[in-house]
Amino acid sequence: MNKNKPFIVVIVGPTASGKTELSIELAKRINGEIISGDSMQVYKHMNIGTAKVTPEEMDGIPHHLIDILNPDDTFSAYEFKRLAEDLITDITNRGKVPIIAGGTGLYIQSLIYNYELEDETVTPAQLS
Repeated sequence: MNKNKPFIVVIVGPTASGKTELSIELAKRINGEIISGDSMQVYKHMNIGTAKVTPEEMDGIPHHLIDILNPDDTFSAYEFKRLAEDLITDITNRGKVPIIAGGTGLYIQSLIYNYELEDETVTPAQLS
């Protein structure tokens, strides 16, 4: 294991393959916290069609990057990577294990392969 990089667990797979259940059970066993790697679960009110974990399913395990944005907000792989890196640092500094669980390949790859991405957020002023 690289001494300069924190230990993280990454759980990926197709929709309805059991990623959520596995990540929660694993978090219980290894003192982990879950970071969603899904591009749609960041949005509030988008529960149907995203297979978003419910508070009951969370079973007391902290989950991050879920329900953090309004549906009309923009979000990109750049923003995911930046937020996930900050969360990984915070979680490991507290002596816990970050568990990335999700199904958006570019988001996961940008994090584990350290893609160099640029912030290409478009503001309303740029559209006019």
